[in-house]
Amino acid sequence: MTGAACALYAARAGLSVTVVDRGPVAGGTTGAGEGNLLVSDKEPGPELELALLSLRLWADLAAEPGRDTESGLGTAFEYEPKGGLVVASAAEGLAALEEFAAGQRAAGVEAQPVSGHQLHALEPYLAPGLAGGVHYPQDAQVMPTLAAAHLVRASGARLLTGRTVTEVLRRTADGSVYGVRTDRGDIHAPAVVNAAGTWGGDVATLAGVRLPVLPRRGFVLVTEPLPRMVRHKVYAADYVADVASDSAALQTSPVVEGTAAGPVLIGASRERVGFDRSFSLPVVRALAAGATRLFPFLERVRAMRTYLGFRPYLPDHLPAIGPDPRAPGLFHACGHEGAGIGLATGTGLLIAQVLGGTKPDLSLAPFRPERFDEYGYEHEYEGDAT
Repeated sequence: MTGAACALYAARAGLSVTVVDRGPVAGGTTGAGEGNLLVSDKEPGPELELALLSLRLWADLAAEPGRDTESGLGTAFEYEPKGGLVVASAAEGLAALEEFAAGQRAAGVEAQPVSGHQLHALEPYLAPGLAGGVHYPQDAQVMPTLAAAHLVRASGARLLTGRTVTEVLRRTADGSVYGVRTDRGDIHAPAVVNAAGTWGGDVATLAGVRLPVLPRRGFVLVTEPLPRMVRHKVYAADYVADVASDSAALQTSPVVEGTAAGPVLIGASRERVGFDRSFSLPVVRALAAGATRLFPFLERVRAMRTYLGFRPYLPDHLPAIGPDPRAPGLFHACGHEGAGIGLATGTGLLIAQVLGGTKPDLSLAPFRPERFDEYGYEHEYEGDAT
């Protein structure tokens, strides 16, 4: 998704763009995502600023006319500004959640406290007895594979799928980048954008630089199509802590959301097990148990399938965005962990602005790709299987 957004905004800045993908569009992490566009799970800071910018850009794109449809582009990729609802089961958890929301409001997030007796007005099928929650009307959702495809198409970029990048080409004299080598020939360009998601570290290595992107596996459980019984993205307050955790161990917290097509999506799990694609029945059982605690009616609903994906995790939970001074001409746009769909548009705009020589809308200092060398991360994560 991030590569698609980079292509779109770079093309709109007047640049000639070629997209190279070893598989089909959205064949990697994007196709395994839920399509969340969230501010609700982000604490004040650079990632939240990027999320707010990205949400505005997603809304702008959704309002654009589609090429082959009378409705807007948003209809084509199922853009739904449905909002999010974070709930707490006990008073102590609710107090912590409200404190977290207060900080977000100061940073520009719409976060509305909801008492326990008001929850069912927002979500009639929620379990009884919850202490309360916070409503985030800015949260939204897209269908990620459709969104990526439509963004690439809207960009007008040259699309080369089924090509594996085997080397990032660098000049001997000054080390500057001048294109990529693929298994089907060289492609020359004055700038290369690494938007390879979970495999961003591998692409960086091909350029001779270090970027410690690691896969963080997650499963999603998909139900049979239903009438709209879950109106928002609904999750328990401990989901935020799981997102921010550095633990490699398995973590699960209930996340439940309906979709425009009818199925309910159930998550979320996180664990660092390399690129292990094995099915894990204990993880899926934990997801189902957490979801039924939030929405008891799901006990009577059939699960149709499950799938997994690998979030591109960086040690400080911030993506790498911008030019890499270690390889002039190389730009990174990866490492967004589980927020890549939501942060794609803002990332794409910032990359296009830097490529075009204009001042970016946000400071790129927190996202500098070389920061991990400076912070001493180069050896800390070598024990993880990749």
